[in-house]
Amino acid sequence: MAARLAVTLGADLGTSGVKVVALGAGGEVVAERTHTYPLLTPRPGWTEQRPEDWLAGTRAALRELADDLRALGAEPLALGLSGQMHGLVPLDAAGDVLRPALLWNDQRTGTQVEAIEARLPRAELVARTGNRAVTGFQLPKLLWLRDEEPGVFAQVRRALLPKDYLGYAMTGVPTTEPSDASGVGALNLARGTWDADVLAELGLDAALFPEVRRSTDVVGHLRADWAAATGLPEGLPVVAGGGDNAAAGVALGLTAARPGVGSLSLGTSGVVFAPLAQPTPDPEGRVHLFAHADGGFHLLGVTLSAAGSLEWLHGKLAPEVPIATLLDEAAAVPPGAEGVTFLPYLAGERSPLMNPAARAAFTGLSLAHGRPHLVRAVLEGSVAALADAYAVMCDLAPLDTLLSTGGGARSDLWLGLASGALGLPVQPTAARPGAAHGAAILAMPAAGLHPTLNAALDATRPAALPAVPPLEMGEALAAYAHTRTALYP
Repeated sequence: MAARLAVTLGADLGTSGVKVVALGAGGEVVAERTHTYPLLTPRPGWTEQRPEDWLAGTRAALRELADDLRALGAEPLALGLSGQMHGLVPLDAAGDVLRPALLWNDQRTGTQVEAIEARLPRAELVARTGNRAVTGFQLPKLLWLRDEEPGVFAQVRRALLPKDYLGYAMTGVPTTEPSDASGVGALNLARGTWDADVLAELGLDAALFPEVRRSTDVVGHLRADWAAATGLPEGLPVVAGGGDNAAAGVALGLTAARPGVGSLSLGTSGVVFAPLAQPTPDPEGRVHLFAHADGGFHLLGVTLSAAGSLEWLHGKLAPEVPIATLLDEAAAVPPGAEGVTFLPYLAGERSPLMNPAARAAFTGLSLAHGRPHLVRAVLEGSVAALADAYAVMCDLAPLDTLLSTGGGARSDLWLGLASGALGLPVQPTAARPGAAHGAAILAMPAAGLHPTLNAALDATRPAALPAVPPLEMGEALAAYAHTRTALYP
């Protein structure tokens, strides 16, 4: 009788939906499934989701994946976790969710960010945690809950990140790991533990936060109810995994052992990812410094609305027209969009502005402009914002090349514009792995498929394709800088 194909599973709890994959030891995709769930926007600048929707979507996706694996004769040996960072899932003493989760792009916490920086000098907070106080992070969300919903806050006994709540539901064990925990805003990067001094200064108890384990650690085993609901084996090892950007970096084989190689993600948000061996923050906190799932660190430059801006324009302007058609139209517009400029601050902005009140804008419009100019301006504006972020990062973590990921990576036009804006070659990969794939790779050592994470990275690293030709961005960058400076000096 032939041996069954051994696989590890990865689950990525994204903003628009959950993706689950099964990988073989060489990184080959054996099966994958996705399920969507709703995004709640109860007020301008607020974004929430119901954790029960995450669980229902994940159970459905894993059930379908388990059916696929049985049909293929594949055996799952471990499950790794990934997901959107920074969100707050508040639990009571019984482990029940107290209210919808506040998400990474929620911008309601401006007052709480000011309160944090009034108590803790920015330079000290950056030195301790790698980051200044940021509206999207979990720490100011807890303060908002204390200020605005005190009855709910009084019941909070545990604050979990989205993927860690999923792991808790699966195993009954509340844990986290460094790459996601470093996006809370209260993890001491040098020690890898919750910073009791920072929390005490803000009147918070470190006991609210779960134990920090390594990203490759088995943190629990699949409970009987989840096994029954999904068809996966009861007791399946569940591995801590990593935050979405760190897990996507793992999927691309990005570590400090490969200096000069970073990534460009054009997903809902846009991200430039640069691995680091030592925690080296921007002293002003204009870009993020997080722990990496490989035990090192990484810098992130983030614009909150990259593909999110294109999806917004598509939905508002021409929902009946395929996005591919809009991209073809934009490709015919000259560089600089004939004077139209777009600032992509639909949800405020992170790097380098760190301004939750920033708002998007089209400028330079005339009667001669049409839909193709608007789309071209959105593409150019999103990569100009990333170039702003990389200008801060490049002295701290200089890069020689970028590997592309995210939905926008399917567009050579967009990648070419990014290459022109950033002044770096941008290489697609033969496979297009994402955070779910990275989560599955992080589970491989626990499954016995590879002896170490480095061995797993070497075995699964996707082949890079030739760099896309860079496209002219000089005029667009100059117009973007002028407009941004005029509106947000």
